[in-house]
Amino acid sequence: MGQTIELNELLTKLKELKNEKKVVVTTNGCFDILHVGHVRYLNQAKALGDILVVCLNTDKSVKRLKGDSRPVNTENDRAEVLAGLSSVDFIIFFDEETPSDLLGKIKPDIHVKGGDYNVDTLPEAKVIQQAGGKIMFLPFVEGKSTTAIINKINS
Repeated sequence: MGQTIELNELLTKLKELKNEKKVVVTTNGCFDILHVGHVRYLNQAKALGDILVVCLNTDKSVKRLKGDSRPVNTENDRAEVLAGLSSVDFIIFFDEETPSDLLGKIKPDIHVKGGDYNVDTLPEAKVIQQAGGKIMFLPFVEGKSTTAIINKINS
């Protein structure tokens, strides 16, 4: 079971884990209404390494990215649902529009995003590459999105 964690504690734990040669994988997102696409994605991300850290947008940053009607679920509720997944080890909040600053401190071995991104459209790509990390893109699950769920509910 995963846990929500503050930056200093996370960095301390990750330093210990990296000393044990554990591979640290990160990803980020809003994860507003968790669906099968999210679960498959997070399971695939975890399979790439030993530790999965989810950088989770705060409510403020979701609102800036997605509009005033979002998020549907609060940051604490979203974090608790993510923590219940066996694939997720740590959840850390970020308030910026991108997790670049946070990832620059975490320095993951691998950063994962969905296939709807590429190196040119991924804002945090440069930070990951400068720290010696790899970027991997996982297949996007067609038709599975929070927006599709909201649209279905509203129709």
